Amino acid sequence: MKVRPLADRLLVKREEPSETVRGGIIIPDTAKEKPQEGKVVAVGPGRVDDEGKRVAMEVKKGDRILMGKYAGTEVKIDGEEHIIMREEDVLAIIE
Repeated sequence: MKVRPLADRLLVKREEPSETVRGGIIIPDTAKEKPQEGKVVAVGPGRVDDEGKRVAMEVKKGDRILMGKYAGTEVKIDGEEHIIMREEDVLAIIE
């Protein structure tokens, strides 16, 4: 299924952290927090400002981003969990 976000929205796939921490302790699924990193799968065309001009997106497809734990709306696409979120909810781009 192809999904194209509208306006200033992004389609992001969360990147799961490793199951072990530095000390070698394995964290069970019930104790894990939501990952704050993700990879941008699709990008909308950008928002329209008050004058009717399209404002280009700073984030592009393929970028790795940092986001808030509870940002966006979780959706399931082709059996995989994704998040649809606004560009303003992106905290940083990982380079």
